Amino acid sequence: MKRLIATLLIAACAHPTWAASTFSQVKADFRPSDTLLLDRQGEVLHRLRTDATVRRGQWVALADVSPALRTALVLSEDKRFYEHSGVDWRAVSAAAWANLWNTKTRGASTLTMQLAGLLDEDLKRSNSGRSVVQKLGQTVAAQSLERSWRKDQILEAYLNLVPFRGELVGIDALSRTLFGKAAHGLDNREAALAAALIRAPNAKEAQVAQRACSVFNTLEPTRAQAAPGASTGCEAMEMLAASALRRRDFAASEGMAPHVARQLARTREAENTAPHSAPATIRSSLSAPLQRFAQQALQTQLRELSGRHVEDAALLVLDNASGEVLAWVNSSGPLSAAPEVDFVTSLRQPGSTLKPFLYGQALSERRITAASLLEDSSTQIQTTGGLYIPQNYDRQFKGWVSARTALGASLNVPAVRTLVMVSPDAFQKQLARVGMPLPESGNFYGYSLALGSAETTLLNLTNSFRTLANGGRASPTRLTVGRTPPPFSPALDARAAFIVGDILSDPMARARTFGTDSVLATRFWAAVKTGTSKDMRDNWAVGYSRHYTVGVWVGNASGAPMWDVSGTTGAAPVWAAVMNQLHRQRSSRAPQAPAGLLQKTVTVEGEAPRSDWFISGTEQANFAMEKGAIRAKPTRARGRFDAKTSGSSPSGTARITAPTNGTILALDPDIPPQAQRLSLEAEGSNLRWWIDGKPFARGNTALWLPWPGRHRIHITDARGQLLDEVRLEVRGAGVKASASPAPRR
Repeated sequence: MKRLIATLLIAACAHPTWAASTFSQVKADFRPSDTLLLDRQGEVLHRLRTDATVRRGQWVALADVSPALRTALVLSEDKRFYEHSGVDWRAVSAAAWANLWNTKTRGASTLTMQLAGLLDEDLKRSNSGRSVVQKLGQTVAAQSLERSWRKDQILEAYLNLVPFRGELVGIDALSRTLFGKAAHGLDNREAALAAALIRAPNAKEAQVAQRACSVFNTLEPTRAQAAPGASTGCEAMEMLAASALRRRDFAASEGMAPHVARQLARTREAENTAPHSAPATIRSSLSAPLQRFAQQALQTQLRELSGRHVEDAALLVLDNASGEVLAWVNSSGPLSAAPEVDFVTSLRQPGSTLKPFLYGQALSERRITAASLLEDSSTQIQTTGGLYIPQNYDRQFKGWVSARTALGASLNVPAVRTLVMVSPDAFQKQLARVGMPLPESGNFYGYSLALGSAETTLLNLTNSFRTLANGGRASPTRLTVGRTPPPFSPALDARAAFIVGDILSDPMARARTFGTDSVLATRFWAAVKTGTSKDMRDNWAVGYSRHYTVGVWVGNASGAPMWDVSGTTGAAPVWAAVMNQLHRQRSSRAPQAPAGLLQKTVTVEGEAPRSDWFISGTEQANFAMEKGAIRAKPTRARGRFDAKTSGSSPSGTARITAPTNGTILALDPDIPPQAQRLSLEAEGSNLRWWIDGKPFARGNTALWLPWPGRHRIHITDARGQLLDEVRLEVRGAGVKASASPAPRR
């Protein structure tokens, strides 16, 4: 008797850790095993599992739990839940009487008592059951809970904290895992199965089904009272239990922003010093509608390019003013061989997309103006590793062109000549200032840096174009909202940034390469540059409007080259689609010229008269080469049968003058394949051109669309007699070798 009294006193005087907790505190302390990534408006973008020790879903309000489950839970576990004050004394006496006569019956534990056991570690049930002290403690705790909590709060907390099967805790995890739906959608059968799992969470399927059938019959008593032989639904319950208990379809990560979710979750985990205190939700700067549209646009384009050996892509949209990331789309999901790779932060070669920053630096240093003439001709630059010989796509050169045309048409040789003026090391430092740090010095990359031989990320490249959009002012990007934006820092002369943007938005400047009706042309003001790395391994389109900067990359995670993908057929269509979506209801006007700029009508030799922008003090009206200056001309070469002495050709008069025998052509991957034509020229009369043994054209000239491989080109007379021939090799990823060359006459 003394021991019993002592036990009662201990239980009554115990002060459990939850005693001072309110319902609001318990709810606030609840930590799901998943973190929800929200967009800037609070819409769920992604769900990411961040606790591998348990499967616990989000806290579900009682109003969001199906009435069937609430009813099934009370009928199954605590029929007089709404009548007692924490302890069902009728059930206690019935259990005591049954134990006296050694009769098996259900326990007398109420839902409130079970909740007390879930809230207090000292009251939790062990494998051998609860001790007498624990049971008495439960009784005291339940009565205390009933005095401070409402019945609906008790029921809500219980449903969110009760363990079900295996690692599943709480109704959200159970309903989404076993039934693939939210808790508000559970029907009577599913509710009966869920209630049955509370009593025996890890029982065998047959036992769970039998218990669930009993609960189901209490929910639908008319079925239980049906005529003998009629189905009571137990057969269907067995099938439901068999299928549901084997399901594990509650994926660890699902949604449309997995890489952003992981990145922000790692950041928040590093910021939180208390263990297991990671927030249940993280609000990002992303826009769910834009993220959804960008993902669809990217995957549509990848399906279009699937026959051209393209598997992966990435897209980034930045707000120019704040630096907030509005869309961050990675890879192609199921289409990709590497869906877990974050291509927004992966290092790739940017190709010609570096040229705007090079010309911007040359403009700011007053080495050139937008109308300055740059020579597009064959050149050899001495380097420590030997001669560096930049080439255009067809080894044909344009002669003297303005800097506007050189940048807009993405000519390679003028860009290298400009880098010679600036120096690779100075250019590397300039790239770092605009937001594109490189791992090596400029001298490491040499003059190939003008053509994008270094590696950078889509994130850094796009943000660097945002620097141009902001008048040469740089600032970091951010993935969250609500914080003070980081300050801008000067990175490039605002006047030079304005001129570069004016060139990149000028359809006539790029017409020489891309035409006037390319996909890069928009109905609103936008500046854009494409780029393709060596052997067509990376394809880019990066550009900005008044309010947004968009960057797109397509390629392959393995680094394998693409087929027939140029600057305007790979990334550019996605860039244009997203830009058009952004400006459906928002205009984009050309920026206002900063102080220190003036516009002047100019005459540029070889180009149409126009107005151009100048940094004050660099303006002039006419740009032309002095008389007698050597002009760049297409290289002329003799054919295989031609020699320095006359008469060595079979005909004595006919010969191929272009291309040279033994020529190696390197296709420029940044130029549309259809625009890369090789000029075939010959001297003689009544000539027939043949390529690889097939008739091609007639006359002294012809334009040929080259494709990779080794080729034999020869000319004959009208009778088919061989007059001259050359052999050449085409390198690069242009038109596939299986394609047949179309004759041009």
